[in-house]
Amino acid sequence: MSEIRHYGYIRVSTKDQNEARQLEAMQDLGIMERDYFIDKKSGKNFDRPQYQALKNVLRKGDILFIKELDRLGRNAEEIKREWQDITHEIGAHIVILDMPILDTRQYHNGLEKVISSIVLELLSYMAEREREKINGRQNEGIAAAKNNGVVFGRPKQAISDDFIMVYEEWKQGSITAVEAMRRVEMKPNTFYRRVKEYEQQKQVG
Repeated sequence: MSEIRHYGYIRVSTKDQNEARQLEAMQDLGIMERDYFIDKKSGKNFDRPQYQALKNVLRKGDILFIKELDRLGRNAEEIKREWQDITHEIGAHIVILDMPILDTRQYHNGLEKVISSIVLELLSYMAEREREKINGRQNEGIAAAKNNGVVFGRPKQAISDDFIMVYEEWKQGSITAVEAMRRVEMKPNTFYRRVKEYEQQKQVG
């Protein structure tokens, strides 16, 4: 049986000044410098080469220490995916130092699956809330833009004389719908949509 290894993961941004705090936490646990992985994010870049390297060395039974849950990902959906990958696919333990309940080592006889399920459900809820907030902001932005006269969607194309001529022949029964579509080079959905638009224009006119 291979030796159980202890690893630490640290992620910091240029605005984040808690690298020292995270490092101190790893050192207090006795994790050797070679066994903790540090990613530094700058601006919008979220590449995590050290995190990927860490996942490549993690083995079943190993223990991964992380100071805070949000170090695992940018949002709840990503955190959920990484939690599942590490605990279920790799079979390693995760210990979140700032949340003692999130220590998969302390759960046995199936309880580890229960706690993982609770965590994943919580993260799913958080992810859904995040999506609702984003959608809400988008809808507010669209509504504000419309109030300012911004038009969304593809602009309608003008009905061509060729289309009108073919339309009239089709309506009179001189040609079939298939022949009409062939002549105007339109797919069925497009053809019938244009027919509807033209007929609406005629009614208004």
